[in-house]
Amino acid sequence: MLESKRILLIIGGGIAAYKSLDLIRRLRERGASVTSVLTRAAEEFVTPLSVAALAGSKVHQDLFDLTSEAEMGHIQLSRSADLVVVAPATADLMGKMTAGLANDLASTLLMATDTPVLIAPAMNVRMWDHPATQRNQEQLKADGIRFVGPNQGDMACGEYGPGRMAEPLEIVAAIEAELGQGPLLGKRILVTSGPTHEPIDPVRYIANRSSGAQGAAVARALVNLGADVVFVTGPADVPPPAGVEVVRVQSALEMSNAVDAALPVDAGVFAAAVADWRVASASDRKLKKSKDGLPVLEFAENPDILKRVSRLEKGRPGLVVGFAAETNDVVENATAKRLRKGCDWIVANDVSPATGIMGGSENAVILISDTGAEEWPRMAKDQVAAQLAQRIASALS
Repeated sequence: MLESKRILLIIGGGIAAYKSLDLIRRLRERGASVTSVLTRAAEEFVTPLSVAALAGSKVHQDLFDLTSEAEMGHIQLSRSADLVVVAPATADLMGKMTAGLANDLASTLLMATDTPVLIAPAMNVRMWDHPATQRNQEQLKADGIRFVGPNQGDMACGEYGPGRMAEPLEIVAAIEAELGQGPLLGKRILVTSGPTHEPIDPVRYIANRSSGAQGAAVARALVNLGADVVFVTGPADVPPPAGVEVVRVQSALEMSNAVDAALPVDAGVFAAAVADWRVASASDRKLKKSKDGLPVLEFAENPDILKRVSRLEKGRPGLVVGFAAETNDVVENATAKRLRKGCDWIVANDVSPATGIMGGSENAVILISDTGAEEWPRMAKDQVAAQLAQRIASALS
């Protein structure tokens, strides 16, 4: 919880500013006090009255407020908080922070503070991918600024990609972790993610359509709760989240070895879509067409990483979570898989093409445990991850 913690919340001017209202509510529910600063652009999206009503305190807007500035109020504001949070952090605010500009209240506070700063970027995907924004991100990280998000998903402008502001509960979790309040502080958790590529020859391989988005989201949510995360990832479309120990692999055999090297851990979340089979004898030369017809490929079974870790007699994680991607009879098949593998939980979903879940931004899962099947509503993969991370934290407490 955040009892008696003081948060200075700077709200930037973007459509995601509406989420800041829920963020204030969530912080106050947890006992934090919130002092809010609105940029001029933010006032176009949320009103000072709504922010003040939720925060229960005055909203600060103007650098040249004579009442406050008679006592150098911006200096006091910048240093009286336990944490400065910028949500949303627009491309403009990130640029000002990187360049050291201080031409309004928000940027001046950020220059004057000696308090840790956490930012939640939010902008159009093209703006986030722009080289200037990426340079700013790297510089801000080097300057010690902490990030939460941005997430992947649909934009208000109709585009899709990274740039969505993290959800309020994700930001709360990141704040708790930053202030040493995270429920997973001191816990080491292994997360596997992405597909595996099983070579046929030097240029061909067997794979699946997993993007790695859900595994990356789970790892990010666990970090936000304070966990030390080892992230073993196949060749995924989605980059690893910040703050994790990344181990990159290609094949199932490599992933199995990486998992063994990561143990012992407090919990293991096996979200990777590991190929069940590999070519028994991959060619070291490119296979050519021939008059003799199609080549014959002999397959061998890959190691069952989830089953092996679940049944360890020594060094088994305290909680083992598997994933089951099904196309029919989801609950029945996932329940049988949990018993067969010996894991504690299975996160099951329907990945048939009509759902759009495989490779998409949303997920609809069913959590299978020894108490039965709990169906969760369809939501963004980051929200699924945040909810799962909270459950893991409760189980390990």
